[in-house]
Amino acid sequence: MFKNFGEKLKALFSRKTLDENYFEELEDLLIEGDLGPKMAERISDEVHEAAKSVNPKSNEELQLLVKSLLKDKVKSYVPAVDDKSPTVFLILGVNGVGKTTSIAKLAHMYQKQGHEVILCAGDTFRAAAIEQLEVHAKRLGVRIIEQKNGTDPGSVVYDAIASAQAKGKGLLLVDTAGRMHTKENLVRELAKIDKVIRGRGIDDTHYKKFLVIDSTTGQNGVSQAELFNAAVPLDGLILTKYDSLSKGGALVQIGDKLGIPVSFVGTGEGYDDIHPFDSEEFLDTLVGLQH
Repeated sequence: MFKNFGEKLKALFSRKTLDENYFEELEDLLIEGDLGPKMAERISDEVHEAAKSVNPKSNEELQLLVKSLLKDKVKSYVPAVDDKSPTVFLILGVNGVGKTTSIAKLAHMYQKQGHEVILCAGDTFRAAAIEQLEVHAKRLGVRIIEQKNGTDPGSVVYDAIASAQAKGKGLLLVDTAGRMHTKENLVRELAKIDKVIRGRGIDDTHYKKFLVIDSTTGQNGVSQAELFNAAVPLDGLILTKYDSLSKGGALVQIGDKLGIPVSFVGTGEGYDDIHPFDSEEFLDTLVGLQH
């Protein structure tokens, strides 16, 4: 995870001379690590200024300095699920990022914690999406609320919430479309689903929106976060392919630009391969520190 980037950063920090070239190289390396040009310049300048007053005497002190500058940009958030009232997680993301698999992993994780889980097949524009969710529901032994392909997604979500409210409890995991003909259509569709959920009386405490991002996409992840956050303000990110990350700076950008924390990380193909995000571990690895 971030191995090459962390090692390069560590090698740079091992140099004794903190001259102008050093900080230019640091900036280039941060850009390479997907922090983006503006943030890379800002962090490099801040390290430069801080190094003057702190006068770091070791590699580790420099690494800790960079980590301290990034810390407030990378937050973790793990949502609570109420046992006495239905909770809705709206799961968003472009096609191909591992959204459906992430939903199944979340269902399994919360099942193990003793929560009743319901799946909602809200991506009605892609027949395969409904079928994939059906397969996971069957394997996990959870209920799935679905309608035929092409149905209005808001109608499916409405039925699913009504079902959960009839029981008076449960975690409802809602799948959504990841691609439409235009961004405007996608944003409009998601805003409509959001309105249906709120219209059923689900308050902010019991309603959370998560964006699934493929960790290997770098800058594309930042663009996706901006697009979906404009449609429905996001509560957290779910990262897939987290075990194969080589950079990771895009998360810092998303946190800095949009203030969105990271909730869960997918680390493999199995249902158990999902874990709460550990921001300390992430930053340590990003800057080349090892526990």
